[in-house]
Amino acid sequence: MSEVRGSDGPPPGTAAVPAAGTPDRDAWLPAWVVEHPLTAGWAWTGFWAALIVADEFLDLAGWSWYVLVGMAALPTLLASIALLHATPRRYLKPRRDSVLGHFFVRFLALIAAFLVWGVSVVMSASISTTVQSLVGASEREVTAVGFNLLLAAIPLVVSVLWLAFIIRCAWFLRRLRGWKQTPEPGAVPKKFLRDRPRLRRVVLGLAHPGLLLVAGLGTSVLALLLGAVELTINVLK
Repeated sequence: MSEVRGSDGPPPGTAAVPAAGTPDRDAWLPAWVVEHPLTAGWAWTGFWAALIVADEFLDLAGWSWYVLVGMAALPTLLASIALLHATPRRYLKPRRDSVLGHFFVRFLALIAAFLVWGVSVVMSASISTTVQSLVGASEREVTAVGFNLLLAAIPLVVSVLWLAFIIRCAWFLRRLRGWKQTPEPGAVPKKFLRDRPRLRRVVLGLAHPGLLLVAGLGTSVLALLLGAVELTINVLK
């Protein structure tokens, strides 16, 4: 299906102004943020990243890591979810890859899935042997350690799935709106926040694939390295 095109708000680089006689519900948004939403998003992410680095030296509470990385990704994540939720699939540009490329990618995905399954089987057998050698033949103790390991693995699995979710969202954003701060006219639905042009401009600027990758993947990697792995190691001790 061909890509839908049409009028899509004010031209890039100009301030969005509501229609005459319509109250501006987004007058609270700073003019600079409305004019430079992507720059504001990078500044927000950089600010919280600096706090994350400072937290490494200040040694604050353990849960502060999750608050900081969550705040760093929050604006671009909310904007991306709102835009993708309001966008039908017909707005995506037609794919140009060949049929062979399509099947080859699926072939690689199946190989990767098989490797992950094989590694999980080997690790399960290794963990089972290790647990039995540590706690003996007591079925109750083996079961208790097994449940503890399962609980410890949940943050790790969620972090990996979250990383895949962020990559997928960024991939669709790239196809939908591209890498510019302001998408091309007709690239996104005209009805998306049509009555709130200032907020629309900010949301479209923050829903940027590069910003989402940096902030979202940073959140995933930090959660994976600082939370899930540490929890797993503590359970195994």
